Amino acid sequence: MVKYLVMSAVVAAMAGPVAAAGKKEVDCGHQAAVVSAVQQARLARVSERKVADHVAGKATWPERYNTAIPLVAPWVYQMKLRDVKAQDLAAAWNEMCMAR
Repeated sequence: MVKYLVMSAVVAAMAGPVAAAGKKEVDCGHQAAVVSAVQQARLARVSERKVADHVAGKATWPERYNTAIPLVAPWVYQMKLRDVKAQDLAAAWNEMCMAR
């Protein structure tokens, strides 16, 4: 009986960090989707001034992540186009996000 109580306590103690890790993965995934959409807009030659409207109209993430578009766009638009074509910016963003 004591063995089961100890196991229950361990499972309960680990549930919090696991739930937090899951939340972080979802959050970083949405952020990476925003970065990918901005990258695709740049590749489609959408002007930086119009990228927010262009990307928000095709959003697959919760609306609150649209606030990241004006913050991410300058990062993507200041890169050379050949670098935007060659790199997976969403994967890079997701990696940075998960590391923090």
